[in-house]
Amino acid sequence: MTFADLGLSPELLQAVEEAGYTEPTAIQAEAIPAVLMMKDLIGIAQTGTGKTASFVLPMIDVMASGRRRALMPRSLILEPTRELAAQVAENFEKYGKNHDLKMALLIGGVQMGDQLKALDEGVDVLIATPGRLMDLFERGKILMSGCELLVIDEADRMLDMGFIPDIEFICDKLPETRQTMLFSATMPAPIEKLAKKFLSNPKRIETTRAATTNKDITAFKIPVPARKKRDTLEWLLQNDQVETAIIFANRKTTVRDLNKHLQKRGFASGEIHGDMDQSSRLKELDRFKAGDVNILVASDVAARGLDIKGVSHVFNFDTPWHPDDYVHRIGRTGRAGAKGRAFTFVSDEDAEAIANVEKLTGSKVKVFGKDDVRVELADPGVEAKEDRQEEKKPRARRAKSGDAEETPKPKPKRERAPRKSKSDDLPDEAKPARKPRRRKDEVDDPIAPGEWNGPKPGFLDVGFKG
Repeated sequence: MTFADLGLSPELLQAVEEAGYTEPTAIQAEAIPAVLMMKDLIGIAQTGTGKTASFVLPMIDVMASGRRRALMPRSLILEPTRELAAQVAENFEKYGKNHDLKMALLIGGVQMGDQLKALDEGVDVLIATPGRLMDLFERGKILMSGCELLVIDEADRMLDMGFIPDIEFICDKLPETRQTMLFSATMPAPIEKLAKKFLSNPKRIETTRAATTNKDITAFKIPVPARKKRDTLEWLLQNDQVETAIIFANRKTTVRDLNKHLQKRGFASGEIHGDMDQSSRLKELDRFKAGDVNILVASDVAARGLDIKGVSHVFNFDTPWHPDDYVHRIGRTGRAGAKGRAFTFVSDEDAEAIANVEKLTGSKVKVFGKDDVRVELADPGVEAKEDRQEEKKPRARRAKSGDAEETPKPKPKRERAPRKSKSDDLPDEAKPARKPRRRKDEVDDPIAPGEWNGPKPGFLDVGFKG
C-alpha cells in the first residue's frame, strides 16, 4: 500500500513524496481514511509508528476548504508539552506547504504578542498546550465556538500531567457537532472514560496491544548498585557502538549533575528538563538534531512523542517511576523501521519499578550479559605482558645540547655461580623428579566456541534480584 491509495489530494501526496515517505505505517493506513470520512477516532499504537502524520495529513485536506475568521480557530490540536506542540507545527509546515492554510502555535514560555496577532488574523489549525489555551480563553482572546475538529494527542500523558480537568473544560466550550480524535500509546481507564464522554461512536484503531514495545528495539536491564551507575554508563557509551543517545533520569538535579559529569569526561552532551525556559530547551534540541552534541541527558519532558531521527541508544539512568514512561522513553530509538538498543539501570530500590514495567508490557526485560557486549575485548594477560616488555626496553639517553643522541652501552653482566640445591648432595636415585618447564608459546586449554575469552565489565558480576 502507498499513500496514494489512502485518498489524499495530489498536492499533499507531492509534499509527502518530497519528505521521503512512500508507504504508510499501520496506524496511518487505518486512521487516514477514517479521518477523511469525518469519523471520530481512538488511535492506539506504539510510540514511533507515525501517529502524528496519521492525523496531520488528513487534517490538511479536511481544512483545505472553508473560510477562517478572527479569534475563531477552525481546528484544535492539544499537546501535553511545548516540544510536542512545536514538533506537530513542524509537521504541518512540511506537509501543508502546497495548501493555503494558516497555523498558530500557542505554548507557554514565550511572548504572547505574536500568538495574539496570529489569532486576530484567523487560523485554520491551532496547536496548543492546555495551560496557555486556558489562559487566553479566560482573557477573552480566543473563541472556540467555530472549532470543527479536535485532536487530543498523547492522552495518557495528559492524565499524568493533571490536564484532564482542563481537557474537560475545553471540550465543554467546543461545539457539540465536531469531529474528535484521541491518540495515545497507552489507554488507562480514565482516558477510556474521557473518550466515551466526548467522542461519538468512535472508530477504535489498535495496531498493537497497548503498552507494548517496538519490535525493532533490543531492550536490556542491568542490575547495578546506584553508586556504580555512572561508571556503567560510561563503559556502555564507549563500548556499545553508540552513535547518538538519549539518557533519561527521574530528577532534574540528576539530569544537570550527570550532564556536567559527562562533559568533564570528554563526552559531547547536552541537557533538557522542565526548569529550563522554552528557548533554551529548543536550542538544546536543535543542537542534538544538528549533531553538535550526540548525547542528550533528559527528564521525562523529552520522553513523549519527540521524533529525532537516528537515535541509536536510550539509557534509563533511573528506572522510570511510572511504567508507561518506560514505553515512551525507549520509543525514542528504533523509529521508522530503524534498529535501536535500550538499557535500563536497576538498583535495589528500583526492583518494584522494573516489576511494574514488566507487568505492564507483559514480558520480562532481558538481563544484559556477556553475550550482548558489542565490542571485542582484549585478553588482559596479553596486554599486561606487552606493557612489561615495553617497560624493559632500553631508553635512549638524552644528549646534552649540541650532541647527537646515542644509546648507552649495556654494562657487562657479572658471572654468578649456579645456586646449589639441597638435593644436589643426594644420590641420583633419591633426587626428586623435576617438573618440565612450560614453553612460552604454550597456551591453556582451548576455549569452546562461543564462550567468553576476555575481560568483562564489573557490573556483569552483580546478581539480579527479582
